[in-house]
Amino acid sequence: MGRILAIDYGQKRVGLAVTDMLQITANGLDTVLVHEVLDYLEKYIAKEKVEKFVIGLPKQMNGQESDSMQYIRPFAVGLQRKFPAIELVYIDERFTSVLAHKAMLDGGLKKHDRQNKALVDKISATIILQSYLETINI
Repeated sequence: MGRILAIDYGQKRVGLAVTDMLQITANGLDTVLVHEVLDYLEKYIAKEKVEKFVIGLPKQMNGQESDSMQYIRPFAVGLQRKFPAIELVYIDERFTSVLAHKAMLDGGLKKHDRQNKALVDKISATIILQSYLETINI
């Protein structure tokens, strides 16, 4: 059994989170710049077995895909080309940034730390992954 790796893809940064080997818990991994993400994943996958990618699917309140999909789709195509043996699934990511900020507040982080967009992206990826784990473990 390999890890599940979640991706919160943004125009500048990509938040990453992974499960433990038993796929029970979601943990923040890192935040990397968009142009570095495929190289980062290649190095990570060389040392850790990953069996599935979960990509956050940004939707509007009416359920339609948001404009961000114009950036996410080409990334997903490139990801599948580079790692064809790893399954890729999408999961609704509405409200993950709001939930990430709430988690930071609840965790007692100071205002300066809550403004760290890289940390927000990593927490958002963790929330995406936790949401996915809840859907498969019902």
